[in-house]
Amino acid sequence: MRLQSGNSEFTIEVVIRFSLGVPTMKRSPNSSRRTFLQSTSAIAASLYVSGIPAAPSRQEKLRIAVIGCGGRGGGNLQSVSSEHIAALCDVNANNLNKAAEQHTQARKNTDFRRVFDHPDEFDAVVVSTCEHTHAFATLPALQLGKHVYCEKPLTHGIYEARVIRETAATAGVATQMGIQIHAQNNYRRVVELIQTGAIGKVSECHVWVERAWGLQTPEEAKAHGDIVAVQDRPATADPIPPELDWDLWLGPAPERPFNNVYFPGPKWYRWWDFGNGTMSDLGSHWIDLPFWALKLKAPKTIEAFGGPAHKELAPASMHVHYEYAAEGEQPEVSLWWYQGTHRPEILKTAGIPSWGSGVLFVGDKGMLLSDYGKHVLLPEENFRDFKPPEQFIPPSKGHHQEWIHACKTGDPTTCNFEYSGWLTEANHLGNVAYRVGKKLEWNAAEMRATNAPEADPLIKRAYRKGWKLA
Repeated sequence: MRLQSGNSEFTIEVVIRFSLGVPTMKRSPNSSRRTFLQSTSAIAASLYVSGIPAAPSRQEKLRIAVIGCGGRGGGNLQSVSSEHIAALCDVNANNLNKAAEQHTQARKNTDFRRVFDHPDEFDAVVVSTCEHTHAFATLPALQLGKHVYCEKPLTHGIYEARVIRETAATAGVATQMGIQIHAQNNYRRVVELIQTGAIGKVSECHVWVERAWGLQTPEEAKAHGDIVAVQDRPATADPIPPELDWDLWLGPAPERPFNNVYFPGPKWYRWWDFGNGTMSDLGSHWIDLPFWALKLKAPKTIEAFGGPAHKELAPASMHVHYEYAAEGEQPEVSLWWYQGTHRPEILKTAGIPSWGSGVLFVGDKGMLLSDYGKHVLLPEENFRDFKPPEQFIPPSKGHHQEWIHACKTGDPTTCNFEYSGWLTEANHLGNVAYRVGKKLEWNAAEMRATNAPEADPLIKRAYRKGWKLA
């Protein structure tokens, strides 16, 4: 529903009340926007409950607060700049000031907690901070009834993903996690092929990425094009860059002196206190495909393989085996993840084309190999006369535009926090299994590894004094 009116707020009120059979309420010329919103908030809430989307209070432009303006945040800001940018926040003054040059009307903040001191100024929030603060910027937005777009991974850990997913389920807002490849046509065609049985019943799936960033020797780091080579926490401190608020950058993470091996991003993503390495980063993009195609949620068991786990650093190379039990729409399937130098054995024995990164579905009638932009049915000679199914997944408006459209209309998004919450939990479980060093038996309902109580601190981390996720 898009309203064209010089007094859009009053028009929205009329439409809302008329649709519910409620008499219209004349708005006094002296009444404030806050008074208006308070008087109609219950009506708007009932529209979400009934499945009828409440129109945004500012129909012509969505008012967005952008938290994190550099790196991916800069890209996300650019992608939503067609809307009204109401607030900008970044702990890096250079990023903040550069963004403010393009959006002079936006309120500026360094501490994202202060953004939420002015909830009447925005309708939606884009979160592009470092991974360890995602949940802390996302949760208050959901609690205030704001639409949220959050970069991947959704959260830093399993407990946080559960909190965000469950909060979003009752918030009645549009949510989207930033896995932009999900919007491309190739993934859609693969999902259609798998779900219509092109290769029969899928019993296993292998996902691998060639990126090798993380704990490794300096020689390996150079060979693999890693952006920094480090094998342990630095014993010395470097001067804090004048543009950076280091204490706010740390946020809920344990306090430590500044060092250039943490900043700027994405150097931080290999440190357990700030990120979860390649597993949660690229896993968000690549495991998305089997999650979507096979309708996966929670694994039954998780086992990881690689060198000894480091207390501080995520590995450059490792692999993980997930076992999924048949439950609802979820099939019984084995899912394998490989990163860095680890590769599936099946690539050597089954004549699979050598792609640097990919997803291989193995069915009882054939195989399907895919990457971001292309796919092929294997063995190719068996599918020469194959006719693909009629397309049933419509093209995306674009990952960000899909979310903006959902904010304004109530239409669904494809990577909402229900879907991406389960995906994020599964990816983090791979790292938990690796760090614990044993096969985990996972009870999703209770959110615990029943055979590994030592995993509990990795499932729900402790926060620095002054920070609480509530």
